[in-house]
Amino acid sequence: MSAILHKQPLFEQPLFEALPIRHLCDLQVDLETPIVVPTPRGTLVPYIGKGGRLEGPKLSGQFLPGSVDWVVIGADGISRLDIRGALRTDDGALIYFESKGIARLPPDGRARLAKGERLAFGETYLRTTPKLETSDERYTWVNDLVLVGYNELSAGRIDFRIYQLL
Repeated sequence: MSAILHKQPLFEQPLFEALPIRHLCDLQVDLETPIVVPTPRGTLVPYIGKGGRLEGPKLSGQFLPGSVDWVVIGADGISRLDIRGALRTDDGALIYFESKGIARLPPDGRARLAKGERLAFGETYLRTTPKLETSDERYTWVNDLVLVGYNELSAGRIDFRIYQLL
């Protein structure tokens, strides 16, 4: 079948039932208690990262303190995420991390987070599109990856399971 896919025009090929992916890594980031800033474009909730851990078959290290997730909660209740930070691999390479995404929480989600609860993966729609960049020759392969993150949120922490689209 792969020989056919290489020769047929795109729109003559069968549709994918699932996109081909590969697990890149899991990322856990601990967060400071956010402040809430009402603005004309929505409620701004900057979450400052305290640090975290990245684990994967080809990529592991620390998520460095000082990252920020600039969350804007719109009138529609949807949170729009803009995350920026840096990773230091276990062998010392620095990698820039940037991600956009959206979060749709259950109606009681924010109240539950305020009480210290975890919002299980199946209860939320929290998806991100991470981008990695580095000039370290050992890791330049990350620069052109297309990634998607499935996320889980709890009080003081966000977890990412990051996949590479093949």
